[in-house]
Amino acid sequence: MAIFSGLSERLNHIFSKMRNRGKLTELEINQAMREIRVALLEADVNYGVAKQFVQDVSKQALGQQVLESLTPGQQVVKIVNDELVKLMGQTQAKINFASSPPTVIMMCGLQGAGKTTMCGKLAYHLKSLGKRPLLVACDIYRDAAIEQLKVVGKNANVEVYEHGKQSPLKTAREGVAHAKKQNFDVVIIDTAGRLHIDTELMQELKDLKKDLNPSEILFTIDAMMGQDSVNVAKEFNDQLDVTGIIITKLDGDTRGGVALSVKAVTGKPIKFCGVGEKVGDIEPFYPDRMASRILGMGDVLTLIEKAQAAVDEKEMQRLETAMRENSFTLDDFLAQYDNIDKMGDINQILEMVPGLKNKVGNVSINKKDMARNKAIIQSMTKKERLNPDGIKASQKKRIAAGSGTSIQDVNTLLKQFYQSKEMMKQFNGKGKKKGKLPFFK
Repeated sequence: MAIFSGLSERLNHIFSKMRNRGKLTELEINQAMREIRVALLEADVNYGVAKQFVQDVSKQALGQQVLESLTPGQQVVKIVNDELVKLMGQTQAKINFASSPPTVIMMCGLQGAGKTTMCGKLAYHLKSLGKRPLLVACDIYRDAAIEQLKVVGKNANVEVYEHGKQSPLKTAREGVAHAKKQNFDVVIIDTAGRLHIDTELMQELKDLKKDLNPSEILFTIDAMMGQDSVNVAKEFNDQLDVTGIIITKLDGDTRGGVALSVKAVTGKPIKFCGVGEKVGDIEPFYPDRMASRILGMGDVLTLIEKAQAAVDEKEMQRLETAMRENSFTLDDFLAQYDNIDKMGDINQILEMVPGLKNKVGNVSINKKDMARNKAIIQSMTKKERLNPDGIKASQKKRIAAGSGTSIQDVNTLLKQFYQSKEMMKQFNGKGKKKGKLPFFK
């Protein structure tokens, strides 16, 4: 399920009715506001937050600038976009690094929210910024918590400091001392979680905070828990005064209400979000970009950043030249599959392309299909990849056998390749688009 897909569809349906009108009456705007409020509540947005949001939008939408505008629908969309940005924090909230290393970051949250996994993802992200992070295992209560942190540390290629089941406070102190001695500039403390909030847990976290004086206390919140997790975030913030929120599982079957509610309820900014299972599936949270996604307007900046991180600049230039000169081969097609896979969940990538959903509808890319197509291309000879026009029936039979697929699958792959080339011609002004976009089923 796409991030906020249900809410996006509802809002765009409401806006489409408004755009079809030359002018809007006060009655029509009020009706639209009621529909927006229902859409927010169905997306599991906090009741009080949804109510205040609609009041703020209504106040501006009922102004003379909208009522007398020749494009009132667009004016209302802009107002909703601006209020969504404000609701989620206005600007990107970055990590507060200590003036003298190491920067200590306490990660907290309930069990099952993905806190330990997020420790590894955050360390991986900070490494990409040139930092040298150390993970410290302070969850001594949950079975295999320390082993899990070791696994995520290995995946992120980050050292883990642990001292078994000794006092978490003592381990944390030793971890910070180790970081200073070994020149680590960031220490990420994986604290204990519970299935619910209790006095013992909070006291331990308060003791850690008092002793370590962390630069950041980040609360990990599970997007799939809905308003329950927002209430938990408020309790943690009331007792610990957290500095920021990390939302996990934002790529899952979630309605998105957490991201729209937690800043307003806690007063603390969302700093990161988890968007997949891989160690690199973490994104800084940009309120303006997320608002753009919610309203179906894409997120080009994040798309560019993902592409730059995943694909070598020379490789991008080579592929661009191949597309421009219409010399795109099956080898290039295979490289595109690999590049897409590096960028993360392809269906999330599609959401970032402005207007794509409106043009092609509810499409999705099946990873099994991608793997099958890669196997087919890899079963071809170099000559066949460079000149697929010359592939005969007997060769297709051999390719199908070599890739564990069928001749029909080979024909489907070749058809998609030719459709891809036709689409590239269109982008270069050399032809018209025919058929479906490549990779779509």
